[in-house]
Amino acid sequence: MLFFTRKSTDQELIQGIRMGGNQRRLFENALYNKYTYLIKDASRKHKIEEEDASMAYSDAILTGIEHIASGRFEGRSELKTYIYQIFYNKCVDVIRKNSTKHSYNLSLDEILEPIPDQQRGILQEIIRKQDHEKLRNFLTILGERCQVLLRRWAEGYSDQESALEFGYNSANVAQTTRLRCLEKLRELYKK
Repeated sequence: MLFFTRKSTDQELIQGIRMGGNQRRLFENALYNKYTYLIKDASRKHKIEEEDASMAYSDAILTGIEHIASGRFEGRSELKTYIYQIFYNKCVDVIRKNSTKHSYNLSLDEILEPIPDQQRGILQEIIRKQDHEKLRNFLTILGERCQVLLRRWAEGYSDQESALEFGYNSANVAQTTRLRCLEKLRELYKK
């Protein structure tokens, strides 16, 4: 029988993930935690936001776990090398996505500058109300769980507290879920 330890070897992690059962989640979490330092490295090296790097890392780990479980990971390289390559590709996707964003954004103040003060205040209030309504609609589309996670985050709750609230295995899972909710919200705003 295979037992999880904090310093499990790559082979033990692979066996634990492939074995399945109740212990699998422990090995998945251990794999996630083993290389989290890559998030800060990627943020610095690739000049991407740490949240984007964290989402890319989570996606890379999920892909790695899927490949390990299905046998697609054949062990021809070290597990770290395999995970790093997937993560690197995910970071490149983030860079591409960020580079396609247009930078034609003017601030609201710049747009409203030529308008007289009294009318400017009225327009700003109308825009503020529309923004709040749009946000409410988008949050409704995202669903109850995303609404609660994002509200708790805005109120200063930690990912660890949210993990306990929702019964997630770790703060990392809560953070990944929250970041995905934020990404979905960003996508809705882009449309």
